[in-house]
Amino acid sequence: MKNIKDIVVFHRFWKMVVRSLDNRDWQILAVLYKEKNITKTAQTLFISQPALTVRLHQMEDYFDVTIVNRNRKGVSFTTEGAYLAHSATKMLERIHEIKEQVSNLGTNMKGVLRIGASGYFTMFTMPRVLKQFKALYPDIDFDVVTTWSREIFRLMNHQDIHIGFASSDYGGSSERYILYEEPICIASMQQFRLQDIPSMPRIDYDTDLLIKMQIDKWWRTYFTKPPWITMRVDKLATCLEMIKANLGYGIVPYRILRDIDGIHVYNLQDKSGHGILRTTYLLYHPEVMNLRIASIFLDFVKQFPF
Repeated sequence: MKNIKDIVVFHRFWKMVVRSLDNRDWQILAVLYKEKNITKTAQTLFISQPALTVRLHQMEDYFDVTIVNRNRKGVSFTTEGAYLAHSATKMLERIHEIKEQVSNLGTNMKGVLRIGASGYFTMFTMPRVLKQFKALYPDIDFDVVTTWSREIFRLMNHQDIHIGFASSDYGGSSERYILYEEPICIASMQQFRLQDIPSMPRIDYDTDLLIKMQIDKWWRTYFTKPPWITMRVDKLATCLEMIKANLGYGIVPYRILRDIDGIHVYNLQDKSGHGILRTTYLLYHPEVMNLRIASIFLDFVKQFPF
């Protein structure tokens, strides 16, 4: 604590926490501090703007401070308001930790696993994994976020998720377990020779930055002219549908092609003849093994027949 005023504000905050079973007040503080906008905060928390404003005024009256100042762009936090917002974030984290530990003490396998996964893993693999796990442990639920692999590492480093699935290695302090590797390949419904690729229509899609760099490096190794990209689509699943419709070729991971009849495939190789692979990682911090439901899930995934 920096001074007496900080101590007084903290104790008033703690009294509010103790006497109320509703954590909406500190959720409002935490989300509003992140968004700096009342409209966005109300939308995020699924409450009306007037209701949010009333509760904010109640907190200001309770602590006898001004929490935010309104401006054209949204709100700005006062010194006292910023302190309360940081305290609220810590309180929410502590409550979440307590809930996890209480669940861990019980004899029944129940609780919520926070999982982060790349879009590729979520689309093509995760449903099968979660379905089979849920059949074994029906009382364990999932809170899943889908985003880029780089963001999965950030969430893991901040311990916002228990377990992550990523398609590239961005470093950090988490444990990495390789689930599987697969070739990156050219796929087309038409027969082709490698030297013909630069003059063929290509379907491009948003993908992880490190994987895109792998593909671009391979291209520069073999070709001097840029690819003829005729379509830029949002995601790999869309690219796959365009390939199947014979609208061009794509450079994609091999696993998604296994059930497509008549497709022609060329696995990318470097100049030494080594295949260029896409690796799927399981990420977790060692301490998450102390959470029983996480430990069970990790063991299940490591034995899963990918």
